[in-house]
Amino acid sequence: MALHAVENIEKAFGVTREFLTPIDVRRWLKLAVVVFFVGSGVSFPTAQFNTSAPSGDVPESGLPFSVPVDVVTLVVGLAVAGLLVGALFVLIGAIMEFVLIESLRTGEVSIRGYWSRRWRQGLRLFGFRIAIGLPMFALFVGWLALLVVPILTGRDPTIPVTAFLVGIPVVFLVGVLYALVSGLTTVFVVPLMIQADSGVLAAWRRLWESIKAAWKQYLAYVVIAFLLTLAAGIVASIVVGLIAIALLLPVLVVAGITHVTVSLSSTAGIVVLAGLALLFGLSMVVVWALAQVPIVTYLRYYALLVLGDIDESFDVLGDRRPSTEGP
Repeated sequence: MALHAVENIEKAFGVTREFLTPIDVRRWLKLAVVVFFVGSGVSFPTAQFNTSAPSGDVPESGLPFSVPVDVVTLVVGLAVAGLLVGALFVLIGAIMEFVLIESLRTGEVSIRGYWSRRWRQGLRLFGFRIAIGLPMFALFVGWLALLVVPILTGRDPTIPVTAFLVGIPVVFLVGVLYALVSGLTTVFVVPLMIQADSGVLAAWRRLWESIKAAWKQYLAYVVIAFLLTLAAGIVASIVVGLIAIALLLPVLVVAGITHVTVSLSSTAGIVVLAGLALLFGLSMVVVWALAQVPIVTYLRYYALLVLGDIDESFDVLGDRRPSTEGP
């Protein structure tokens, strides 16, 4: 049995090259905007903890210190603002998923046109991502709380720490399942939603029937796509790192000149440094997004080619598929 995930590795290069060349700056910039939202996943927070028991007496309140109310209010306010910004980013990213697939299947990049046509389906995808993401986030926070709460309250951490360690494989397995569902939704369900103009669950039902019938093909795709993503990420990191070094050199030269002329500790020096830092940061965001354009394009075309080969009724590329198919 031929594995479509293997057959389409090279074919996806050809389709990607045809889509991205000849290089058009405006087209690449629009794709970079799409990839900026699509190419970023939602990551769970990490934290470092000091696991040594607090020394000294613990106040009766259970907390080793008191936090001013205004500080708590500020932290809560920043947390709420961060959640709102994050939710907006995820919402835009959900709609941009449809913009990207429409661009790949038609060969024309139109953010405004595809946005107006697919934003309702983007809202459905956003709701689905929240529905599967919140339980995972709650599990992760609860797992971390097993370690954090005893430390903050000064209680005996022996039992919670044991539960924390036991929970590691559980959190890992649930995380893998979440990543699998989320990834398949992105690369396979979104195209099916576009094809049938349907919702997330209806598209998942179609995909699930196909997965049950050809599970080996989908398993091969998951493994190979993971390896391709890993390899592409390493290459992109190296390229972006080299460009960052090249861009950093003139920044350091200007900072050195500023230090000699007006001193970096002066008001003018601080303004110059802040401007250089902002300019460098924005430049790196643009460089990162542009570097992701061919990677995301290739990986999505690869997924669409595999999907159409596994089930011909799932083909959304049509004439954009390679003219010469493998055996």
